[in-house]
Amino acid sequence: MLGCRPTDTPIKLNHKLDGDKEDVPMDGERYQWLVGKLIYLSHTRPDKAYAVSVASLFMHNPKEIHIEAVFRILCYLKATPSKGIQFQKAEGIRVEAYTNADWAGSITDRRSTSGHCTFLGDNLEE
Repeated sequence: MLGCRPTDTPIKLNHKLDGDKEDVPMDGERYQWLVGKLIYLSHTRPDKAYAVSVASLFMHNPKEIHIEAVFRILCYLKATPSKGIQFQKAEGIRVEAYTNADWAGSITDRRSTSGHCTFLGDNLEE
């Protein structure tokens, strides 16, 4: 991965990762190991949480298109090494929460997607 070209986004717009039946199956253990590491990292890098959740949908039978999506996430990480969660000291505690939903917006399986964020003071919590 040291030689990969950094990318600006962790996943392509309107991605379709269902894969063809003719796609060559990949090493499931390696794929699961990589996605597991990315899930762990997504707790401190919410900017890639959606892309990792999409990649984790195919852990049971990964194909070449799925491992390419995981490699794209890794290239995104290479481009953004300084991003992460930083907490700032604040006076008092103020909690704000926001949520959003996209009903049946996934082009792969027509599932709904929702997300939320919570601010504790000036700090964004996942």
